[in-house]
Amino acid sequence: MSDCTVVVITYNDAARLPRAVRSVLDQTLRDLDVVIVDDASTDGTDQVAAELVRDDPRVRYLRRQCNSGGCGAPRNDGLDTVSSPYVMFLDSDDELPRHTCKSLVAEIERTGAEFVSGQISRLYEWSGRQNRYYPSLFARRRVVCGIREEPDLFLDSFSTNKLYDTRFLRDRALRFPEDIHYEDHVFASELYAVARRFAVVPWVVYLWHRARDSASISLSIGEMRNVQHRVEAARRSDALLRAHGAADLVPARQYRFLQQDLRVYLNPLPSRDREWTREFAATVRPYLERTASEVFARVEPMIRVCCRLILDDRIDDLRVAAASLTEPYAPPRAAVQRDGRTYWGTTVTSGTDITRLRMAELPYTATRLRHEVTRIASNGRQVRMTVRTYDPFGALPIDWTAFLQHGDERVPIRPEASGDGGYVSEITFTPTAPGDPCIGFTRASDGHTTTDRLLVDPNLRPIELPGVMVKAEGKAAFLRVRARLCGRSILRAVRRRLLRRFSTPAMKLRFYKALIGVLPPRRYLALFEADVGKGYTGSPRAIYEELRRRGLPVEVVWSVARGRGNFPANARLVRRGSWRYVWTMARAGIWVDSHGFPLDYPKPPGTRYLQTWHGQGIKSVGFDAPDLRADFDRPREQWRAAVARWDALVAPSEEFTRVFLPSNGYTGRIFRCGTPRCDVLVHGLDVRGVRERLEIPPGRKILLYAPTYRDRAKSSGQSVRVDLELMAEELAGEWVLVLRTHPVERFTIPQHLRHFVRPAATYPEINELMLASDALLTDYSSVMCDYALTGKPMLFYVDDWEEYRLAERGVYHDLPSIAPGPCLTTTWELIDTLRLLPAVHASYAGRYAAFRAMWCADERGDAAARVVDAFFAESAR
Repeated sequence: MSDCTVVVITYNDAARLPRAVRSVLDQTLRDLDVVIVDDASTDGTDQVAAELVRDDPRVRYLRRQCNSGGCGAPRNDGLDTVSSPYVMFLDSDDELPRHTCKSLVAEIERTGAEFVSGQISRLYEWSGRQNRYYPSLFARRRVVCGIREEPDLFLDSFSTNKLYDTRFLRDRALRFPEDIHYEDHVFASELYAVARRFAVVPWVVYLWHRARDSASISLSIGEMRNVQHRVEAARRSDALLRAHGAADLVPARQYRFLQQDLRVYLNPLPSRDREWTREFAATVRPYLERTASEVFARVEPMIRVCCRLILDDRIDDLRVAAASLTEPYAPPRAAVQRDGRTYWGTTVTSGTDITRLRMAELPYTATRLRHEVTRIASNGRQVRMTVRTYDPFGALPIDWTAFLQHGDERVPIRPEASGDGGYVSEITFTPTAPGDPCIGFTRASDGHTTTDRLLVDPNLRPIELPGVMVKAEGKAAFLRVRARLCGRSILRAVRRRLLRRFSTPAMKLRFYKALIGVLPPRRYLALFEADVGKGYTGSPRAIYEELRRRGLPVEVVWSVARGRGNFPANARLVRRGSWRYVWTMARAGIWVDSHGFPLDYPKPPGTRYLQTWHGQGIKSVGFDAPDLRADFDRPREQWRAAVARWDALVAPSEEFTRVFLPSNGYTGRIFRCGTPRCDVLVHGLDVRGVRERLEIPPGRKILLYAPTYRDRAKSSGQSVRVDLELMAEELAGEWVLVLRTHPVERFTIPQHLRHFVRPAATYPEINELMLASDALLTDYSSVMCDYALTGKPMLFYVDDWEEYRLAERGVYHDLPSIAPGPCLTTTWELIDTLRLLPAVHASYAGRYAAFRAMWCADERGDAAARVVDAFFAESAR
């Protein structure tokens, strides 16, 4: 008897069945077996299965005599043959990650659970991209003593992402229904109703393959029979809960239907015809009529609106509303605002309350106007269209100018008032490059612009033009211009491919090394780079401006990663990594940067390198940081050689010198003169334009939130750890939160929080944000040391302090014992502290002074001048 059996069900899937079975046989748990249950396939699956049985004795094969039409019967057949203590189910078009069985068996035995559930990840085969299903459900490893502890787990109604105790299933007589699709939902509902102890793990245990040409039941949502089966599965699930004495859980199960199941059909609804929509509404209406009222209050506002429209049989309005559920998440055509509430449409009803979306409170640049293309045609070269613009919240001012933006082309347009608060535009433009055409309205009073994409009929036939195609994209849908293969575009693609082939990093490095061996550098040519080319900022900027102020004969070229950013108009730029960049590196007699020029590039003989570094603080750096502290020779030697290139290092404090030099193996010259980028923090500057640029209303205080990244979760968004939703609910009337994530982080602010949160990840100069803010919220970021110069309050959100210092980045200081402000671990603590901020800040006066003495004692506001005196004066001699 093996430890685990995996039941693989299949029907006419001979091509993919071996992949699924191999994913089981290759598991790190070797003591397992596979039962293939063939639901009477007609495509040669039996022959493929026979080969799998011959190749591995752990594989067994069962074949049903007639097709069941679903998944329930073959799963039951497989379950009946299981003799091992644990069982899993796998569909033949999917896969198990390699450690699934071993990790789940270990977990069920460790916890004594009746089943273990893990994360499902959708795998989109055409792109290789993965998307986890409701990751918040699987965010932590835990044991759940009954579904009443976490009724939101009804959202996880799959049978395939679970390992079951076989005896438990049999003792409880748990079977899959065999006369219905979505049998998983019914099975899972009864499973949750009878289970007393189950475990949840945060890792991916099931890869759900999605193929463009898939004919699976879950993707056949255009068939009304599919809708009927899903509704019937929901009805039976509710009945089973009641039968097991769990009627109190029915609302939680109904929430799953509204939030997940119903939305599956609502998302593509704009592409359905009116008759399909009417029949769909008639099919789901009886179930909605039996749904508890509190369930509607829980779901997303636009799903609730759609439910109300279904119940009221407002079919045309339903199709309009459904277009707001998916990208580009268009606003309504009309809205009513009354007593501080906002309602979808032209009437006030409880089911159409969309206040939670905060659309009426968005800053002007985030305001979502609705642009609908009502007519579109082409003369073979240009596109002519009529666009109807809706302004449901009265966002447009009296004076504005409008335009169509497509790529770099901006076409002025003249929208005419339609008489009902909207506008109609007749637009002609020539699409020449891929992209999404947008309509923009620029406010005359301050130059702020709001732009939105164009909604279009999802069934629009593509319009072919020279080199491009104009088509509908997405379920809602919006207008998009895509490149079209033609003779010219093919030649361009071939040219790009050839350039990529001969412009490899290795080729550029060889060219560079050859160049510095034969050409001496130019003494007064300087290559400047800040934040790996991301902008005109930091200490390199301060030093550059001091050079310009003095008129010194240094010819400066700036490295830029992409775009011009906020560089002065007369600044010379070179794209980082280009051939011209390599040439400039080789010829420059001076290098100045804040992070590090490409590591493998040796410094040319005679070139002088000034490293200004980009921060100081409590985090481990250099050879103590996670990417270098491991015992791998190549990266450590690479960094050691890179540091050896430095001729001088700007050291902002004695504490920085004590920590940074040994942890990076630097033994060269240091300039103890403060931090050039912090000079403006000492002297101050006019930052009134910051509030206008970020559209911060008068009277609101600014909380600058600047968390650092997590080394083990870069680009994940996990550094934003506070509950922004709760903060907006409690503080939006008094504060605006300016979110400055780390450059390596990726975080998208939910649209309904834009009234409270302003994105500032790409704001060109953080010094301006610090000076404009009223307080700083951070965690372990080096920004704390710079911000101390302002004397303003600092708050530290360190809910993962133990993990961060022991298992994540590591630190040199015990932050809670030296922090010049409170260290907080919950969002409620943060909210309460902000409400008492003056008193709290005053209570930390002694610590604040000590903190400034440790990190800011050398900051006198003349660091840039002193660095130029020390470094560039030598270049002039």
